Amino acid sequence: MVWTKNDYPESMKNLSQSTRNKAIEISNALVDEDYEEGRAIAIGISQAEKMNESTPVTYHIVPHDDDWAVKKEKASQASDVFSTKDQALEKGRHYIKTKNAKLVIHRQDGTIERVQHTGS
Repeated sequence: MVWTKNDYPESMKNLSQSTRNKAIEISNALVDEDYEEGRAIAIGISQAEKMNESTPVTYHIVPHDDDWAVKKEKASQASDVFSTKDQALEKGRHYIKTKNAKLVIHRQDGTIERVQHTGS
């Protein structure tokens, strides 16, 4: 069976779109190599999740009116808004401790002050 972005195994329904697309690609390749479908799906999901984890998510600490926001890169809205920069930094540091993340900290004028990575 060949799976597509619109027709894929039930076990892939709760994956993010990018992870699911990668899992479909991997699973299809494994089936082409004569892997049993169930095994191909399990391996495809596992490998896609590992690949997705290796890409860091970038969050920005930015001025937000009179407050400070933690905003995921390319998001249209802030994830969290705080009254102080220190509170926003605390939340941002939580993200880099618990996720594969990068934190870009901005000054009040919007310029970049510094960048922190997971493990730094």
